[in-house]
Amino acid sequence: MLDRPQPATPQEPTMDERALARALSGHHYIGGRFVPARSGKTFAVVNPATGETIAEAAEGDAADVDAAVEVAAAAQKDWAKLPARKRGALVAQCAAVLTQHSEELARLIALETGKALRTESRVEAGVVADIFAFYGGLGSELKGESVPFAPDVLSVTVREPLGVVGAIIPWNVPLLLMALKVAPALVAGNTVVVKSAEEAPLTVLRLCELLGRVLPAGAFNMLSGFGPECGGPLVAHRKVRKVTFTGSVEVGRIVSKAAAEKLIPVTLELGGKSPMIVFADCDFEKTVMGAITSMRFTRQGQSCTAASRIYVERPIYDRFVAALAEKVDAMVMGDPLDEKTDIGTIISPDQFAKVQGFIEEGLKTKGATGRACSAMPKDAALKKGLFIQPHIFTGLPNDSRLVQEEIFGPVTVVFPFDNPDEVLAAANDSDYGLAASVWTNNLKIGLKFAHALEAGLVQVNQNLVVQANLSYGGVKSSGLGKEASLEAMLEHFMHKKTIMVNYQ
Repeated sequence: MLDRPQPATPQEPTMDERALARALSGHHYIGGRFVPARSGKTFAVVNPATGETIAEAAEGDAADVDAAVEVAAAAQKDWAKLPARKRGALVAQCAAVLTQHSEELARLIALETGKALRTESRVEAGVVADIFAFYGGLGSELKGESVPFAPDVLSVTVREPLGVVGAIIPWNVPLLLMALKVAPALVAGNTVVVKSAEEAPLTVLRLCELLGRVLPAGAFNMLSGFGPECGGPLVAHRKVRKVTFTGSVEVGRIVSKAAAEKLIPVTLELGGKSPMIVFADCDFEKTVMGAITSMRFTRQGQSCTAASRIYVERPIYDRFVAALAEKVDAMVMGDPLDEKTDIGTIISPDQFAKVQGFIEEGLKTKGATGRACSAMPKDAALKKGLFIQPHIFTGLPNDSRLVQEEIFGPVTVVFPFDNPDEVLAAANDSDYGLAASVWTNNLKIGLKFAHALEAGLVQVNQNLVVQANLSYGGVKSSGLGKEASLEAMLEHFMHKKTIMVNYQ
């Protein structure tokens, strides 16, 4: 790696997110150092709340991918030789560093993604440190088995790392979803090359620098760039032995095909169209607030687990819709860095146009009603911001695109139901199967639906975001494989070798 001048990023936590963004501008992180793209190209990173360019990101291509993977492959040999508990201890040390910089990371992610600081970005920054701490404590759990093959043959299995892991992450919760890939991969003895989302590369880059204060050079590397030019070469690189991807179903299929050509394992966490089923015997106030949390309104609905289909038992349907609209109306939309703000922005102009298109289609549907909630910010500085009022739709047919397709915006559709069997069939009538929730005080009904719903994660009377130590992943078109648990680390970032010793 060439010895290049390093940017003047602050060593101590900083609350000046704009200065930090400028300092990080124009770099990848390879081999423990900041480096520009080999082509010299950059692209703009834009604050979605104001439309201002806050930094330039290095525009990676196949040459950058090759450099990062070669460095990671060289580093992996020594990293894998470290005792597993030592690797875990280093990853746990990363958690301590991230905790110290938690507020800094939260402010930077609010700046580049438009997610509200108080309701979203601080939560994500805190969870990231917890994930590193969780996996850091699992170094002693990389165990094999003894196999009773024959009396005079010692037969055991051992778990070994795969090698270099290519991790491709999205923009909606980039720190959280990166941590779910990077932390277990590292503890398992792999090294990692991350391709960040082009809409949100800065906070991930700062996180890399912070990890680099603890981890050996090359164990963790990060590239920014676009999918075909940077993500594609990463998946295809001959020394990448595992790919883990979070994103859309369409891109997930492309990644899966490319990995299949190399016959390497792949983990895919894709889209969702999560149903929320509300029975009349529920705790009403708790359930209304649960709908707000489930729909991720504070994140502008930009979540694959967002409850974008809500089914409410008819006796409380009208009351529920009115109460939900009233609560969302009271939420404050505004500057993501303002402590008063509940709801931030959509991430990009393309996503903004997509969500607006769905809303307009719903409003034009005969017999449907769409209620716009909350109020647009009045601050002149936010005039160019990508703000969209949350919409609650009723009266839409089941074949509407708003019901069948993932919107990834602050749009939910509410239906009444009378028959439990019919609502279960409607909830399962989807290509997706990521998450679902059931709200009832009848334990028998709750457990029945928990077993019958076609989803990888079903919650009763709650809808928490992804947490460490809770297996997370979908079925059907929502993906392949699991994240966030010990089993995910063992099954997706290691392979099992059988060793036999004949001592007769």
